[in-house]
Amino acid sequence: MADIILNVEVRERIGTGGARAARREGLVPGVLYGGDKDPVAIAVKSNEFRKALYTGKLLGHLVTLQHGKETQPVIAKAVDLHPVTDEPIHFDLYRVDAHQTIKISVPVHFKNHDASPGLKKGGTLNVVRHEVELACPADAIPEELVFDLTGLEIGDTIRIGAFDLPKGVTPSVDRDFVVATVAGSAAGASEAAEEAAEGEA
Repeated sequence: MADIILNVEVRERIGTGGARAARREGLVPGVLYGGDKDPVAIAVKSNEFRKALYTGKLLGHLVTLQHGKETQPVIAKAVDLHPVTDEPIHFDLYRVDAHQTIKISVPVHFKNHDASPGLKKGGTLNVVRHEVELACPADAIPEELVFDLTGLEIGDTIRIGAFDLPKGVTPSVDRDFVVATVAGSAAGASEAAEEAAEGEA
């Protein structure tokens, strides 16, 4: 089961006024969506929510929602932060079954920049997608996708098909789209972005 447990309480008041009232009481307001049930206004103690958020394993991960003696696996898909203080002010949770397939965006990172001849020659890594949407089991969401740049030359294109995806994980769209390119100039980067845009059409 999930590492993080969120102890929630159901909010009686909904809407902006209800959310403000929850924050005054030291709570972070949120909404539970999904499944075959209606949305439910909920809240979590601010200190508990911050602790869960700062582990880095809240957003995009399977977590356990607990209300009294009842538990429910959920995915945290959105957290709104205050523009000045960066304090969490609202969140969205989605009901899931632990093994059901869900669509979720996962960050993309690149390693071994120094081992790319193209980058050594002055090329630029042009990242078209900083995250990609994957279809994966709710209890097996990858933390990230990492691509090894070793051996890449100027003009090389990195497509989603070149990534080593975990078992049971697939791109959410059935197309070998561009994730990044090794461009030799600003013009090359622009062409890669245009190609990616055409692929979306």
